[in-house]
Amino acid sequence: MKKGKRWASIWDSFMYWFGRRSLQSRLIAAYIFIILGPCVLVSFYSYELINNMYVRDARDKNQSLLDMEDLHIHTQIESMERAMQVAYEDQDARDYIANTSEPDTEDLVDFSNFSFKNLTRIQYYNPNVEHLRMFSSNNIIEIWPMFLRENRVADEVWYQRALQMKGTYSWSFHYNDPDILERYKGQSPALTPKVSLLREMSIPKTRHVGMVQVDMLLEKFSPRTYSVIKDSQSQMVIVDSEAQIFTRSENSFLATNSEMKSVIHERLQRYRTTGEWDINYTENGKSFLLLHKPIERINADLLNIVSMDSVLEEISHTRNILIGANIGFITLVTAIAYVMNAFILKSLRLLTEEMKKVRRGETYSGITIRGGGEVGELAHHFSKLMNTINTLVAQAVYKQALTKEAELRTLHNQIDAHFLYNTLENIKMLAEIENQRAISDALTSLGGMMRYNFKWSGEYVKLHDEIRHIENYIEVMNIRFDEPIQLRLEIPQDFMELEVLKMSLQPIVENAVKHGWTGEESGTREISIQVDEWEHNLIRMVLTDNGAGIEEDVLRELNQELESVGLTDKVPGGFGAKPSTYGIGLRNVQERIRIFYGKEYGLKVFSEQGRFTRVMMVLPKVLLTGRVGTDDKTDDRR
Repeated sequence: MKKGKRWASIWDSFMYWFGRRSLQSRLIAAYIFIILGPCVLVSFYSYELINNMYVRDARDKNQSLLDMEDLHIHTQIESMERAMQVAYEDQDARDYIANTSEPDTEDLVDFSNFSFKNLTRIQYYNPNVEHLRMFSSNNIIEIWPMFLRENRVADEVWYQRALQMKGTYSWSFHYNDPDILERYKGQSPALTPKVSLLREMSIPKTRHVGMVQVDMLLEKFSPRTYSVIKDSQSQMVIVDSEAQIFTRSENSFLATNSEMKSVIHERLQRYRTTGEWDINYTENGKSFLLLHKPIERINADLLNIVSMDSVLEEISHTRNILIGANIGFITLVTAIAYVMNAFILKSLRLLTEEMKKVRRGETYSGITIRGGGEVGELAHHFSKLMNTINTLVAQAVYKQALTKEAELRTLHNQIDAHFLYNTLENIKMLAEIENQRAISDALTSLGGMMRYNFKWSGEYVKLHDEIRHIENYIEVMNIRFDEPIQLRLEIPQDFMELEVLKMSLQPIVENAVKHGWTGEESGTREISIQVDEWEHNLIRMVLTDNGAGIEEDVLRELNQELESVGLTDKVPGGFGAKPSTYGIGLRNVQERIRIFYGKEYGLKVFSEQGRFTRVMMVLPKVLLTGRVGTDDKTDDRR
């Protein structure tokens, strides 16, 4: 029950997430899901067919090789049997073996010149036959390498087994081919596997007189089994009636797979009992096919061990091609679906983007959507709605503008700027006549300040204009102090063209002049202004004075009040215990910055009593008449 609820919760979460995706994303996901299912089913079915086809081809190919090898073995069997038949039925040879008395010299020479040479032709006409030997139970004169005495091999197991066959064919496999003529000299037997055909000879049938032996090396008897042919994908194996396994030693699967030999024995035993044969075999993570062919004439079995590594590599390669084809097909369909959806949903996207612009406060300029349908009807009603809203907003703005214009005219009428300028010039001339240079300079600075204040042609000025206004203000204020205030500027020349709000720095400097020094302290009075880049496309202006500083509690309340400006509907007011200290000028600057630039910009105050007060202002990097540095993303209001 809990598991079901958990799956239900996961499904609900997925549907919630999926429902928040864009319409185009959901449509593409639906296309992929619709296409992916059939592609996976078709690919799986195709992969199974290809897999079976590769396995079947590998089995048929190697079964054909096994049949060809079986045919070759039967050809060699017939060759050995013909050699055996010729030697066994040679009357002179039979008489020589059965002779109990020692022949005279003339008979021995005749036999050697005629009968012996005829028998040697058997090997000449059958070059694959390695040895043709006739063993006699009598004490005959040996004629090497064909006529030998039986006591040389009488103790061998294969020889005793052939004696028990009483004149019928006896097949025997050997791991080596010992040299009978030199076996008593301590010679190590040659590691050359061979197969032998033996037939016991009795004259008459009740009296044993000897044995005929025909040998053939396995590399000639079965080239693919025990020859030097190197094939890393398959290996022929012969298993005789004694369960001996004969195969090559190089690149042998039996050497690298220790359990394979016992598995072959078990399956052969089961085959002889039930007639069933299992061709599939796996060991050490590798797959093999064990193809089987019984050779009844010699009571042996021929096996072809086939490694499936190359087949599995081809299957894996085909699988990768199928996967790649599916991925390519799905990618192509997805791209086509994306383009088609983008074309179909273009009108809806245009309408959505226009709505986002309106939500951000941008002016609605109208939208044109061709065609009808639901999107066209929605765009028509949205345009009607925005036209109505724009009309109402325009009426309100027009009324507000008329009111503001009336207020400004009233203010301008109160002061005649030309009268004030002319009066200041007259006083300046009197000061110069009286040689009062300090008064004359102060009046010049004061005139510059008044012109800067009265000339309000816009909210933005260049930074060098604001700095010049502050210099005039400092020169006027220095009349009050015995120790003048020194203004230190650390502003790169390129930054003098930056845009700032008019009268944004002067209130901060005024605060420093009013509250930084009491007039009783000694030492240099200094105000520094630093301007540098801050993070990405931002400008940091730092104004620092070396005055008395601000108390910690007042500083904390001041920063909290500045942070809340523009973020809440709190009515401007006091700052705790000291409502008139520091706060009004800084708050006005903060309000103007956030109104004109945004809520992410503004002021922050740092101070340490008795040492300094620092005001940091962060603004966007905006140019009025040129570009600063090489930053292509710097705003330009031209």
